[in-house]
Amino acid sequence: MSSYRQHLYHLVFRTKHSMPTIKQDHVNELYAYITGIVKNKNSHLYRINGVENHIHILTDMHPSIAPADFMREIKASSSFWMKSSNLFPSFIGWAEGYGSFTCSFKEINRLIEYIKSQEEHHKKVTFEEEYRKILLESGIIPDEKYFP
Repeated sequence: MSSYRQHLYHLVFRTKHSMPTIKQDHVNELYAYITGIVKNKNSHLYRINGVENHIHILTDMHPSIAPADFMREIKASSSFWMKSSNLFPSFIGWAEGYGSFTCSFKEINRLIEYIKSQEEHHKKVTFEEEYRKILLESGIIPDEKYFP
């Protein structure tokens, strides 16, 4: 008998102090770098996108990896790469913490479209408004000390 699994996660993380330090002219290089990290963790990336102050990832995470370890690797490696590449000169690091939300496969197309449309979405909604909504929809009460 084979083992079957699917561990879909919608991951959200922001820059330190939500500063707009992810310059969009080099974002494809950053996303390619993060895609490599995901693949090296034997996970499948469905979609990655974001704006100047945060990133969304939709992934099927390999069951041998704890989400905290997965995010620690993505944030630490990408931070080191961003600083050493000189492509993001004002980037000082990622904020502490992240959002990790399990998803149903039934939601995958909606989530892919949502992540793809980040630039358009954030013409109307701030990161804080978006993140608060995601938390509430996931049954999580936001800690207001993290929301200015």
